[in-house]
Amino acid sequence: MSADLAAAPLAASGPVGPMPVDLGVLPSEIDGGLASRAAIGLAILATDQTLEHEFRALVRIPGVAFYEARLFNDNDITPETLRAMGPRIAPTVDLILPSIPLDVVGFGCTSATMTLGEEAVFAEIRKARPGVACTTPVTGALAAFMALGAKGIGLLTPYAPEINQGLVRYFTGRGLDIAAVATFDRRDDREAARISLASIEAAAERMAQVPGVEAIFISCTSLRVAEAVADLERRIGIPVTSSNHAMAWHCLRLAGIDDVVPAGGRLFALKAV
Repeated sequence: MSADLAAAPLAASGPVGPMPVDLGVLPSEIDGGLASRAAIGLAILATDQTLEHEFRALVRIPGVAFYEARLFNDNDITPETLRAMGPRIAPTVDLILPSIPLDVVGFGCTSATMTLGEEAVFAEIRKARPGVACTTPVTGALAAFMALGAKGIGLLTPYAPEINQGLVRYFTGRGLDIAAVATFDRRDDREAARISLASIEAAAERMAQVPGVEAIFISCTSLRVAEAVADLERRIGIPVTSSNHAMAWHCLRLAGIDDVVPAGGRLFALKAV
């Protein structure tokens, strides 16, 4: 093909049809959008495979929406890697719907919250969102135990024993009695997300038999249990919550959403105290 032919415009293959009717600019209304009742922001770990899935299952209330950004973290869960997350929280929160108001912001890491301290986490969040209501899995769990009226707690985690010891001290320092503690000892966050629901349920059932255990907290946003809480509670006869389960409930209550979520078990029928 010659250069002249290649550059020539293509001829119409058939007769040109009628021109479309131009309706111009049409009227439109602006409503409250997906978050007309509440907008929830979530800072989620880069390796987390579970939190968003469980929030989607639990937070299915018309007019309530959650929006998230990812925070870099190491695969290995150690005190050093947990502390390293602190300075990354504010820049991550800054990415969540910039210039659009949020009702509450949650930080999605239980062990990092315990290592850094809740107030330090809140301070980082508020660097990006001054004055916003804040929560974490630890904060949500403490509020949940208060709402449930439970003080004797069974603590189930995938963490290394030394991290468990720190979590026990943290909860004990806030007035709880950790009546039983156990770990799956899966120190890689990618493996923690693959611990089977059957394993978690069997561990919870065993823990529920320990004298003094009034409620069970399944710690770590990677563990998959939130959707099974209601059924597990019916089997073992005591309240169950988890990092994602407690934080989802607390996000709703902090945002002023008191709707009952039947699939969420006992906690999701309660208001925050």
